[in-house]
This record gives sequence, structure tokens and C-alpha cells, in this order.
Amino acid sequence: MTAATRVRALGRAELTLLLRNRTALAVALLLPVGSVAAWRPAMGQLSGSGAIGQLNRQLTIGGIGLVLLYVVYYNLVTAYVARREERVLKRLRTGEPTDLEILAGTAVPAVAVALAQCLALVAAGTALLHLGLPRRPDLLLAALVLGIVMQVVLAAASSTLTRSVELAQLTTAPLLVLSAVGSGLLIPLASMPQLMGEVCRWLPLTPVLDLVRAGWVGGAAAGPAPVLRDLGAALAWTLLSGYAVRRWFRWEPRR
Repeated sequence: MTAATRVRALGRAELTLLLRNRTALAVALLLPVGSVAAWRPAMGQLSGSGAIGQLNRQLTIGGIGLVLLYVVYYNLVTAYVARREERVLKRLRTGEPTDLEILAGTAVPAVAVALAQCLALVAAGTALLHLGLPRRPDLLLAALVLGIVMQVVLAAASSTLTRSVELAQLTTAPLLVLSAVGSGLLIPLASMPQLMGEVCRWLPLTPVLDLVRAGWVGGAAAGPAPVLRDLGAALAWTLLSGYAVRRWFRWEPRR
């Protein structure tokens, strides 16, 4: 049995568990869309009637950020913790799958749902909101892939701090709140005080959303430096989180 076959098998099993968990399924499918819909009236008042296109773009890109946060990060923290406390991870390590295959297989359903939702948001923004085709689809796709990988690794790292599924709401709250407020997800960084905007620029999700924006509207006008900076920051967060997973990830129950 090859590594790809083992990952697919683990992914199918995890998908079955996801479909049976109504709470996790609702978070994955409804929460990002509902959050964007709830935030739109407030954003419309802040933007004014003359900036509908800019508002729609901001909300669409913000929706992608919400998908990364809730569908990938939050759901995977609860999934990793639940499988650990149920001793599923411990049992899997006694078989053929490697540690990386176990973590990847657990993430497969969340990654598939997130990628499908992100692409659907791009298609809806282009066809229904008249935002235009992405000018750099290669950069946009790279941003989505990098963002998903980063959130998977961050979820595995955050699970080391989470003793139970119930506590996942507390341990994930800092990243969720900071990203929602400070990553340009719903509030543009340009509208913040300069110092605050510069600090928020280095949050984990900020460079990913900047890359999504650059891929949509084109990143060549400002030169390659901002794109390279964002790529470097996103990779740095991914590698740092990967080190934390390698160093502190728990495979046995903490209770």
C-alpha cells in the first residue's frame, strides 16, 4: 500500500466522521458564509454607496479568510484533539502510516471542503459580483494552497495546547479574534493607524490575504517586493508551526 493510498483511506474515514458531526459540519459549511452575510450591512455603511465594488471585493477576500480560519484551522484543532483523546492517533501509529500521513489524512476532508469553498467564492465574485477575472490566477492559487497548508500546521500546533475538545473554543480564540480584527479580513489594514497596521501585517493570516488580493487585482504595480515579503512571512509562519508540531505534538491522551 502506497503513502497516497493510506492518506486517502484515512481521509475517507475522517470524512465519514465529519458528516456525522453536525456541529463541525455546520461550522465548515455555514459559518463562513453566514459571517460574511452578517457583516455586509455594517461594511456597506462604512464604505458608502460609491464603493460597492471595493466592498464586494473586501467581503469576498474576507470570506476566503473565514474559510481558512473556521473550515481548516478550527475544525482541525477539534479533530486532532478528538482523535488524540479517543486514542485513534496512538493506534494509527502502530500501523503502516507515518506521522505525516496520519496528520495529512486527518486533514483531507477539511482541506477539500476549504479549497472548494474558496474556489466557489472566487467564481461567485467574478460571475455574480462583477469583480473581474483574477489577473494573476497563479498567484491566487499559490496563496490558497499556502494558506491551507499553514492553517493545517497551525491547527496541529494549537492542538498541543488543547487538553480537550471543549477547550478548543478557548485555545483557538486568540488566533481567530486577532485574524478577524487585524488581518484585513473584514477591516482593511489601510483604515487602521499606521503603527497598528504594520504590526497586524505580520499576523499569520495577513500575508495570505495580501497574496489573495494581489492575485486578484494584480501585484505587479507595486513591484515584486510586497509579494516576496508576503510569501516569506507565510512560509516563516508555516515552518515555525511545523517545528512546534515536530517538537511538542502529543499522540496520546492528555487526560
